[in-house]
Amino acid sequence: MESEYPSQLLDTAVQQMSSLPGIGKKTALRLVLHLLRQPSEDVERFASAMTRLKNEVHYCRCCHNISDQEVCSICSSHRRDKRTICVVENVQDVMAVENTGQYSGLYHVLGGVISPIDGVGPKDLQIESLVQRVQTEDVQEVILALPTTMEGDTTNFYIYRHLQPTGVKVSQIARGIAIGGEIEYADEITLGRSIQNRTEFRA
Repeated sequence: MESEYPSQLLDTAVQQMSSLPGIGKKTALRLVLHLLRQPSEDVERFASAMTRLKNEVHYCRCCHNISDQEVCSICSSHRRDKRTICVVENVQDVMAVENTGQYSGLYHVLGGVISPIDGVGPKDLQIESLVQRVQTEDVQEVILALPTTMEGDTTNFYIYRHLQPTGVKVSQIARGIAIGGEIEYADEITLGRSIQNRTEFRA
């Protein structure tokens, strides 16, 4: 198949760049041409950073957040309230909650939400490890901070049912987040208030 660009190398680079989420071909071409204009050492640093990220990044063995070490800086911090765990869908949600400055506990990253239509079941998520944490650590409250979607609500209910035997308090963030909204896109004030005004989870 003949390339639409004057260089096969350019074509390949654009194809790879446009495979990123939210990047169309026009944007990919603009980014690739920008990189092409940069000094070789800058492009090499960029490529090296991506390669090191893929090969060397860790996922915290406690909360499954991205980390440079086996245990992330949040889990290992003596300043965090280890009696509270905030359950989120993904790493971006940890960053969103941290940016509010309204939460000082620990996190647990599920890695998604239950979605049968997408082939994602409970065993595909870090739910069992959450139950184990509650059973083995001095956890007094689990805050469910999942998307206000059908999939998020299904996951909330599943987690609640599996935590009930432990006797731990289970709460959910207040519905200041719009129905169908993603946590990472909520503004900091709204998200912060949703955490502060959390309510006891009711099935």
